[in-house]
Amino acid sequence: MADSRKYISVQELSDHNKLEDLWISIQGKVYNVTDWKNHHPGGAVPLLNLAGQDVTDAFVAYHPGTAWNHLDRFFTGYHLRDYTVSEASKDYRKLVSEFTKLGFFDKKGHVTCITLLLIAMLLLLSVAGVLFSDSVAVHVASAAMIGFLWIQSGWMGHDSGHYQIMSGPAANRFTQVLTGNCIAGISIAWWKWNHNCHHIACNSLDFDPDLQHMPFFAVSNKLFGSITSYFYDRKMNFDSFARFLVSYQHLTYYPVMCFARINLYAQSFCLLFSNRKVPNRGQEILGLAVFWIWYPLLVSCLPSWSERVMFVAVSFSVTGIQHVQFTLNHFSTDVYVGPPTSNDWFEKQTMGSLDILCPPWMDWFHGGLQFQIEHHLFPRLPRCNLRKVAPFVQELCKKHNLPYNCVSFLKANALTIDTLRVAALQARDLSRPVPRNLVWEAVNTHG
Repeated sequence: MADSRKYISVQELSDHNKLEDLWISIQGKVYNVTDWKNHHPGGAVPLLNLAGQDVTDAFVAYHPGTAWNHLDRFFTGYHLRDYTVSEASKDYRKLVSEFTKLGFFDKKGHVTCITLLLIAMLLLLSVAGVLFSDSVAVHVASAAMIGFLWIQSGWMGHDSGHYQIMSGPAANRFTQVLTGNCIAGISIAWWKWNHNCHHIACNSLDFDPDLQHMPFFAVSNKLFGSITSYFYDRKMNFDSFARFLVSYQHLTYYPVMCFARINLYAQSFCLLFSNRKVPNRGQEILGLAVFWIWYPLLVSCLPSWSERVMFVAVSFSVTGIQHVQFTLNHFSTDVYVGPPTSNDWFEKQTMGSLDILCPPWMDWFHGGLQFQIEHHLFPRLPRCNLRKVAPFVQELCKKHNLPYNCVSFLKANALTIDTLRVAALQARDLSRPVPRNLVWEAVNTHG
């Protein structure tokens, strides 16, 4: 029987890769999602990053089975000619199917209520320490508790952005805004926009925002070419100031991480007060307003300016542990330049991620992200199931001769510092001239 279906080539599909003309393929069927991009829960950027490609693996990773029911309305009537699937992708899709049948995506087993109670307890103890004690040591402990509760609220905000941690969508949304905006002062809308792009373009120097920290950090000398960030839509200039900072980045890494959340505050405000479309903008701004009332008010209750500065420094530094954890998972792994490709989804996610070895009783410390490879392959998987699936991922990596990067927490720190040191020494190479400024000249006059 003759095949009556209409076909287009891979090259023809790749021509539809613009905001005003955005096509994708899923399992060889071609869909026009140009109009859907403005309604896509993950935002338009992930769609645009993979536009003009077959995105089956990414679709499987991010969407539940019910999402397949909505595809027909976007079907163009075309199929992809010579559609092929790699052996690694076949095995990956089988794993997703098996985990779905086992209920791993549904049996969350989360401890949301317990974590919320812990956050509330830490907040109450911190407030009590500030209001009812004159001891500097107690005030330091109170600041540390704020830092710890920010870490736990960060894990909850992360989880709630990937899957439903509460009984319903309204409760899930409330928890997002409460833990993200109100308690931590970070817009959950900004985080989801940023984090979705990170997952789709894992370790692409020009598409992954989690590797775009110029002028403070550069994980590769490929960034010395002042490449353009397609996430921030600007050039990441490697000028004399950036060269100066990058040259010492292995020394400034931990101090900068202590105050990295200042950047998150700034990014949150930039998004919410921009012209970009932001869902529930009013809720987001109200949530940030709550944070900027309670935290400065708490700090103001301290008896002196020196203690206020100390309180902010300690609370920020403690939560800096989490910023270190975020960077350990990717800074020392493989990076590349260019847009993400979906035909090597499994390979890119494994090669660009690093797991951290830890016993089960320490899972709370890492928030589940010590299983970073598993999280990137199965982003909808609740953190309580990541340890269960790790052996399957290891086996699949071994079968397809792919790295399964897994080291201790201390080793991960060492690898990250080594990566930063290598790039720092390359940045000091004066055979790669950039415009100098007086700061650079003054610091390097005597070596």
